[in-house]
Amino acid sequence: NLTKANLTKANLTKANLTKANLTKANLTKANLTEANLSKANLTDAILIDTKLTDAATEYVN
Repeated sequence: NLTKANLTKANLTKANLTKANLTKANLTKANLTEANLSKANLTDAILIDTKLTDAATEYVN
């Protein structure tokens, strides 16, 4: 549960965030390249300049 987590500029390349709760998380400039975000909850998450290249985002909320 990463609710309200500050992941600014974090490198989450190939991270498995399946069903992760990222509600209101700050992912500004984070690198989520090839991350698995399947069924992740990104409600109100801040995704400014976030890199989502090849991220698996099936069923993302």
